[in-house]
Amino acid sequence: MDAIVELYNRWTTFLEPYPALRALETVAVFLVLAWLVDRLITGIVSRMVARTETDLDDKLLAMMHRPVFSTVALLGVLLAVYEFDVDGDLSVWAVPVVKTILIFIWMVFGLRFSRLILGAFKDRTERFEFIQPTTEPLLRNAVAVFLLLAAAYAILLAWDIEVTGLVASAGIVGLALSFAAQDTLANLFAGVAIMTDRPYALGDYIILDSGERGEVTHIGLRSTRLLTRDDVEVSIPNSVMGAAKIVNEASGVPNRYRIRVKVGAGYGSDIDLVMKVLLEIGKAHEKVRAEPEPRVRFRAFGESSLDFELLCWIKKPADRGKVTHELNCSVYRAFAKAGISIPFPQRDLYIKEMPVG
Repeated sequence: MDAIVELYNRWTTFLEPYPALRALETVAVFLVLAWLVDRLITGIVSRMVARTETDLDDKLLAMMHRPVFSTVALLGVLLAVYEFDVDGDLSVWAVPVVKTILIFIWMVFGLRFSRLILGAFKDRTERFEFIQPTTEPLLRNAVAVFLLLAAAYAILLAWDIEVTGLVASAGIVGLALSFAAQDTLANLFAGVAIMTDRPYALGDYIILDSGERGEVTHIGLRSTRLLTRDDVEVSIPNSVMGAAKIVNEASGVPNRYRIRVKVGAGYGSDIDLVMKVLLEIGKAHEKVRAEPEPRVRFRAFGESSLDFELLCWIKKPADRGKVTHELNCSVYRAFAKAGISIPFPQRDLYIKEMPVG
């Protein structure tokens, strides 16, 4: 070991009068160091991550080869510049160039890393509810813009360019644009809030407080689109959707949506027979769920009838109108067959003659 140290000291003493050779020596040493670091990552670390179940760390390790090797090697170039450039003329442009290359390398790594992470989170929506197929492109673009702006700012600093005026100008321009595009920005932020809070999803049937009802076919940054039962598409700005009261018929318990069939039986009817007939009608329909079972409720003593209600559960809110229609038809036929009358309101009009004279 002492012999190696003595040989190194002699070599350093020999190169003392030759800055160019010392610079080449520094570059060579850092290239070897970069190779050793790369071998360390591919060797030891790769064997450690190979034991994990996911391949996320393997992909991340594969991405890190180039930026790590390039960073160590370029650090050697920077030291070599300082070692060789005695007068300082070379470092004026060489150092900013090397820093720019390093910033670009790590910016590309950041873009690839963000896409990898967001893609992995998108595949695990049960744990990361915010990152969905609809929000993943938005997040990816936002991260890309942030990294590009950060890289541009770092490059300007590397070249000793004054950025205070540029930042102030960008702030003024941004303020002017925000006033000019208030509605667009309101829709944009509301769209982000909708994607974050997720009051509804694609395929859900929703009812707005203004009365629109339909299936959600598109959730964008500017608007949400509903397809009504009349096959008419309604486009609603997200700022309106964000402030509206929304009833989501497809939310709650999955594949369970209750419908109500109201019917009146005449006074004097056998209420047990009425409830039995209604229950059989509910159980016989093919689109009515067996669990929960259909049920019948005697709701009120009406003015002209005994008011009953058949409660059934179906799988899809889109079938509500059709199933209700079919159940109404079945109730009318079954009541007629069982001799159960369905009364209707009647009014008696008495005409009183006024005395003449």
